[in-house]
Amino acid sequence: MQIKDLGESGVIDLLVNMVANQATDSTNAQSFSLNITVENGDDTAAWSTGPVQNPNRAGDDRVTNELFTTDTMVEGVHFTRETTPWHDLGWKSLASNISDVASMGGLPAYALVTLGLPPETEVADLESLYQGMMEISSEYGLAIVGGDIVRSPVVFITVALTGVMQGQPMVRSSARPGDLVAVTGYLGSSGGGLKSMLEGGSEQDEAAGFLRESHRRPRPEVAVGKTLTEAEIATAMDVSDGLGDDLSKLCRASNVSANIFADRLPIHPLLKSRFPDDCVNLALGGGEDYVLLFTGPPAKVNHVISGLPGGAAVVGEILDGESGQVTVVDAEGKEIPAGNRGWDHFGQADV
Repeated sequence: MQIKDLGESGVIDLLVNMVANQATDSTNAQSFSLNITVENGDDTAAWSTGPVQNPNRAGDDRVTNELFTTDTMVEGVHFTRETTPWHDLGWKSLASNISDVASMGGLPAYALVTLGLPPETEVADLESLYQGMMEISSEYGLAIVGGDIVRSPVVFITVALTGVMQGQPMVRSSARPGDLVAVTGYLGSSGGGLKSMLEGGSEQDEAAGFLRESHRRPRPEVAVGKTLTEAEIATAMDVSDGLGDDLSKLCRASNVSANIFADRLPIHPLLKSRFPDDCVNLALGGGEDYVLLFTGPPAKVNHVISGLPGGAAVVGEILDGESGQVTVVDAEGKEIPAGNRGWDHFGQADV
């Protein structure tokens, strides 16, 4: 059997189970009072460093959690130089990690960057890459504190990012039947940008510019993540591989199923105008939108949605059914066919 026979989810399950079976109750970290609060299988790992006194809230001794995540972008798999300029590649390589931290309700802190570069790489391109990284770092309040450089036949970037938060991180494993499913922004715009560029579109109109920007320079929703935790939302993740695939992951972690309401998907008018026939499938499986997906009791979710920016919407419901099963339904509750539901690293690659 080869890993392509398992698919990405199957490979992750295999490795998570191997690590869990070898877990030990005694680690060096525990000697320094670092206790794991979120393990393998979520957007980030988390460990607590003990309670701290909040000077703004008398009697509020919330635990400080440190978050840790990593992500890799590989030329020819996640991007091409034709669709993603160096400056935007720098921005995007950090954005995916910042979004993981945002999905837990945290703030990004420090980053380590490993670069794999062909020897022929132009120095000006390397400078442009780091300018993009420093731009997003400055905007989101994090610091690049080190890393590594290696020779590689193709460009790759691996970022390891730490974050921090007070209180309990949001996780994937606490959704319950009866919860509503919501997202914090528009879906499919990044996929629409990639589709437009792959089709050779050279339009310079408003729709083309918006979609390209959505793909090349996504904006992680750190402030919204904090809003969700302050509203005591317990279950969340970011939409990186597509709504259908990511909701399935959340359902598997929570041992539940879900319906997606196709008529309620928040699709930006500019995406609808550019791809009227494909916009629903792009919303379901386009990926790299980096909005947050969350669940909770109806009253709480509806209250939270009412205070979020445009594009936030209730898009489904959690059911007591086959673990990980996600069904797309129309306004009458009838199942409808849907195309691509999300990104699988061991499936066909579109970059």
